[in-house]
Amino acid sequence: MDNELGKILIIDDDEDVLIAAKLLLKKHAKEVIIEKNPKKIPFLMNNGTYDVILLDMNFSKDITSGKEGYYWLEQILDADPSAVVVLITAFGDVEMAVKALKEGATDFVLKPWQNEKLIATLSTAVKLKRSYAEVDKLKSAKKQLEDEISKPFKDIIGNSPAMKNVFSIIDKVAGTDANVLILGENGTGKELVARALHQRSLRKDNVFVGVDMGAITETLFESELFGHKKGAFTDAKEDRVGRFEVANGGSLFLDEIGNLSLPLQSKLLTAIQRREVTKIGSNKSMPIDIRLICATNMPLYDMVHENTFRQDLLYRINTVEVHLPPLRERQDDIILLTEHFVKVYCDKYRKDRKKVASSTMKKLQKYSWPGNIRELQHAIERAIIMSEGNTLMPDDFFFLVQKQDSGNETAENFNLDEVEKNVILKAVNKHSGNISKAAKELGLTRASLYRRLEKHGL
Repeated sequence: MDNELGKILIIDDDEDVLIAAKLLLKKHAKEVIIEKNPKKIPFLMNNGTYDVILLDMNFSKDITSGKEGYYWLEQILDADPSAVVVLITAFGDVEMAVKALKEGATDFVLKPWQNEKLIATLSTAVKLKRSYAEVDKLKSAKKQLEDEISKPFKDIIGNSPAMKNVFSIIDKVAGTDANVLILGENGTGKELVARALHQRSLRKDNVFVGVDMGAITETLFESELFGHKKGAFTDAKEDRVGRFEVANGGSLFLDEIGNLSLPLQSKLLTAIQRREVTKIGSNKSMPIDIRLICATNMPLYDMVHENTFRQDLLYRINTVEVHLPPLRERQDDIILLTEHFVKVYCDKYRKDRKKVASSTMKKLQKYSWPGNIRELQHAIERAIIMSEGNTLMPDDFFFLVQKQDSGNETAENFNLDEVEKNVILKAVNKHSGNISKAAKELGLTRASLYRRLEKHGL
């Protein structure tokens, strides 16, 4: 029963009542805070959270009507909509009690109170407060789970030596809580590896939360990851649960971590090191228990040398590294992947199962696939939709030839986007997909080239 009532705030202008309540409740609560002046309520609400608040209905200016009590009840609930407030008064009646409950109070007690009844009332109120918090957390987790379930999970496909090595690492590390860094080009399947690690871990029955770090703006970073309290900033119209809190007990996947600026890297490092987060607008830190998985297509070690990525953060996230090979280095897997996607898209578009001609398969294996598995997937989907026969022929993938020969095109196409796209493809193919070399030849930074690759869907 010790500390069952948690942290209690009592507000009453009668000092004797405050002392008597504190003496009674300190045996059952973790902390009891008393305040005689109701004008300090905004300060108290902004600088602390309470499991239950005992609020007097009638202060010196208003002896019997309870108007002051209603006013301060409104102020408390405005500061914290989930606050559990029990009103106390020596002049209570049924109408006042009903009105107080309609205004948002949890319960109503009369002075002088019976000790056992007051403790029982507060105990019930505290349980209600905790159930509110649990419901909010479950709602967030449920939404996250529904979002994840709606994404079709496909097993990683591959039988090449490079992929067998990836499978071996996954098997060794999945059952631990070691932080994992997945490295690979765009479209190589980094998120699938992250999901496989989660599905094979001891946390598999809990939530998997994925965050695209490249899509989060500087201003929303803390709100998205750590959460915020209502009123913490202009658009904070309600409390928000951050991704770290939603992932508590499960796995947190931070994709495109190489895109973070140095200030954001510092904030992320602090949360990882301390294993706790603090919501914007709150002074209370919250412990977190997550399995951290990160991924990037950027050369983090080069970035460390260039002072664009923190070395201490890199060492925090890369306890184990998984290097995903580009598709051009696993040509044997192109056959397996092609067969898989043909089945998927024939089923999706309700078409008879199509065969793949051997000449077509050779063409697919010779292509460099700068967009990796994602490009292969989209190419097969397009071919399935447009093909008229029962067998996919090389001509069904005519657009791949155009990409390979794009450097020989004349200047007849004056569309700047298409010209830029073709030049980028030529540079990437020339350097066998080495982004650093291609960027140097194009006179771009790696980050600029990555943005253009994303822009053109490459």
